[in-house]
Amino acid sequence: MSSYLDWVRAFCLSLPHATEGVQWEHDLLFRIAGKMFCVANLEPGMSPTKIAFKCTPEKFAELVEIEGIIPAPYMARNHWVAMLDMNALRQPDIKELIQESYQMILEKLPKKIQAGLQTQPTTKAARGKSVGKKSAKKPAKAKPARAKHSVKAAKAKRS
Repeated sequence: MSSYLDWVRAFCLSLPHATEGVQWEHDLLFRIAGKMFCVANLEPGMSPTKIAFKCTPEKFAELVEIEGIIPAPYMARNHWVAMLDMNALRQPDIKELIQESYQMILEKLPKKIQAGLQTQPTTKAARGKSVGKKSAKKPAKAKPARAKHSVKAAKAKRS
């Protein structure tokens, strides 16, 4: 693993309820409730990008002017940038941008999911579980007893 992957992975997984998973053969995705907030390329030979993350439209315009940062392939329309060179920004700045990406994704989640995240523990044991899916079924509500015969059938019997 490249050295940047070590600290990017450690930082992303330090965020509450963050999960990781490999997708598209060589991308390590960091998610909250199933929604991506950062993508790291595990095989630099497959793509020149190192990491990608979401940012505000204003920050997007600012960052793509920096040498070594480009609009992220396939995700630029959603204001994602990709870093070709990890030296384009200092590590603390990259961490701050990843934190902002995480926060933007968290705030866009449905309120019900956000509320569920607030009640769940943020221990490392809980990290392996998928946060966006229901982990335990709620007890079924008791349904009112149904009549054995419909109203039409009762009227037909009276006639």
